[in-house]
Amino acid sequence: MKTLRELYRIGYGPSSSHTMGPRFAAERFLKRNPGASKFRVTLYGSLAATGRGHLTDWAIYEVLGRERTEIVWHPEVVLDFHPNGMDFTAIDAEGHESPAWRVFSVGGGALAEEGKQRLESPDIYDMDHLSDIQAWCDKTGKSYWEYVEECEGQGIWDFFGEIWTAMRAAVERGLEHEGILPGPLNLRRKAPIYYIKATGYGPNLQSRALVFSYALAVSEENASGGQIVTAPTCGASGVVPAVLYHIWKSRKLSDMRIYRALATAGLVGNIAKSRASISGAEAGCQAEVGVACAMAAAAASYLFGGSPGEIEYAAEMGLEHHLGMTCDPICGLVQIPCIERNAHAAARALDANIYATFADGIHRIPYDKVIEVMKQTGHDLPSLYRETSEGGLAKSFSQLQEKMQAAK
Repeated sequence: MKTLRELYRIGYGPSSSHTMGPRFAAERFLKRNPGASKFRVTLYGSLAATGRGHLTDWAIYEVLGRERTEIVWHPEVVLDFHPNGMDFTAIDAEGHESPAWRVFSVGGGALAEEGKQRLESPDIYDMDHLSDIQAWCDKTGKSYWEYVEECEGQGIWDFFGEIWTAMRAAVERGLEHEGILPGPLNLRRKAPIYYIKATGYGPNLQSRALVFSYALAVSEENASGGQIVTAPTCGASGVVPAVLYHIWKSRKLSDMRIYRALATAGLVGNIAKSRASISGAEAGCQAEVGVACAMAAAAASYLFGGSPGEIEYAAEMGLEHHLGMTCDPICGLVQIPCIERNAHAAARALDANIYATFADGIHRIPYDKVIEVMKQTGHDLPSLYRETSEGGLAKSFSQLQEKMQAAK
């Protein structure tokens, strides 16, 4: 597996695969062709189907320049390697075109070329099954975060400091920002209202309401193009910060405990990314919000003193109960149902921690098996339910809009 520096990325929403990935690809292509007069970018499949809602064109224009870049949209063409395909072509002053560079945005901001490894650093983890890492913990008496430290080196803690600072900032900005989110849905931000209302409840309801508000805060920042951390993606970026922020603030934990929780969560997310997918276009929302819930559940279990077995069970439960979740964003925006899903997944992660604690981590289906099932389920999902905005809630909303227009 690769470094956690490629799982947690500080960037701007609303989508890691549809906004951050194309931006990173455009930056790479510009470095290769600094003298080009014009560019043509062809988007395929899911990138073309929901690209406008996800600001894909805006991200590319920001790098290559709107005045010299043509974007061609082909939602009907789904390439075999991955649904998020792009062709970049450079054109010189005489009109000569470079060979097209085909690249894929495969989730979490990561890029890959067809038939090749992802375009990042080499693998640094020698184990990519949580059961193997758990056995290592049992044998050595160490924790998951200590395995991360052994593979990543001491410098990873400074990195987690940057990640935690960015996560906290996203929560706190989101709690202050009011108004309408960008796009045709005219969706009003809810995080500030939820936070204020939470203060009026008793301890039990207040705890849950605060978690909701923190998740909404980050997800709404993401939906507005604000700065967030992929955990593991932009669309699921509210889950892990909400859980960590809530526990950190209510239990008055040290920052180092949070860094170790981020390492623990990162292992869980990295295994899913390495052995299956964290791309909604490839495997549905189970690969985004489901994996985020697993990560947050593992982090919560660690923070509350969970054993390696309890942490594994909490992660397994967080993902297992999101299996089959479709990715059907209305209007191609990371708003409905994405924002609410982050809030509910954060609460579910805390519940998974409690459940795993009562069970002492004893269960039948391991996290590694759920990863395999998630991958197969994602492949079995019809493309309508994998970030095309052509099925599910997106289709239902379109039909409702048509009826309303006809009634006028």
